[in-house]
Amino acid sequence: MDQIELFFVGTGGSVPTPRRGLPATLARLDGDRLLFDCGEGTQRQLIRSIGLPDLGAIFLTHLHADHWLGIPGLVRTLELRGREKPLDLYGPGGTARQLAAVGIASGKTGYELNIVELEAGDAVEFGGYEVEAFNVRHRGAALGYSLVEADRPGRFDPQRAAELGISGGKEIAALVAGESVGAVSPQQVIGEPRAGRKVVISGDTAPCEMVEAAASGADVLIHEATFADEDSERAGETMHSTARQAAEVAAAAGVAMLALTHISARYPVRQIVEQAEAVFAATVVPRDFDAVAIPVAEKGVPRLARPDDVAVEQAAAAHFAEAADEGPAESDK
Repeated sequence: MDQIELFFVGTGGSVPTPRRGLPATLARLDGDRLLFDCGEGTQRQLIRSIGLPDLGAIFLTHLHADHWLGIPGLVRTLELRGREKPLDLYGPGGTARQLAAVGIASGKTGYELNIVELEAGDAVEFGGYEVEAFNVRHRGAALGYSLVEADRPGRFDPQRAAELGISGGKEIAALVAGESVGAVSPQQVIGEPRAGRKVVISGDTAPCEMVEAAASGADVLIHEATFADEDSERAGETMHSTARQAAEVAAAAGVAMLALTHISARYPVRQIVEQAEAVFAATVVPRDFDAVAIPVAEKGVPRLARPDDVAVEQAAAAHFAEAADEGPAESDK
């Protein structure tokens, strides 16, 4: 897998603001598109930035309204646009009942919608990576998710291969495929497997050892930071985290980058940044429509990219033009 990129669709707390939508993060993994949480307005956020993607799956961290209330509109829009491929929607226990209460249920859409309830330790397999659920500390059933890339093959050593008399393309291809060539085995010319990349999404949580364990060695930890230090007591009462507490989890887990989300409008962003950076320097606070690209280890470290407003507008315009060309859906006529 080449691309792992995180696109921050909504980075706000429980209430949307003019600058921050409700929680939603899109993972772009080569051709796959996975959405983590879907707060109210998520489809609008996507349409006005990168366009509505061809989602492969949606993962809900928990069932507080600010994290799932965008589902009904999104599911309906996908139907109106003529979606045919199945869509898998994962969440904690109670997800199917909650969505059924607002008219969203398996078998009730024009395409196959599969609602699957997960428990800690359950893993969903994709091509070349998996998404594993783990428990967090929040009110009610709540999960975090680890997106883990499979180990990559070790590096081929052309100098060592030449020393052993290997030079032809077919011989090299055979060794890379795990086959011996004469007396030369793959282990002689190919290094140890390289660990895949890892992204961890906390959802809403108080600081806890479950997030720390799941995030150990992660490339990026996306952790909520609902409160500042001075409101740590309130954070504890509501089972949320302060920016400093999130940074302490990141430092203990040894992650490469901490991305703070679920940002409340009650604090200046600079205050959140400073409190986290005092503990963990590699902290970023993404804005809506920012992205983090995660290269393989030998090509650098995760990098936060701010969007070019012109590029975002052009992408949105192209998306609207495409939608207009499709004409109205049958049910709109």
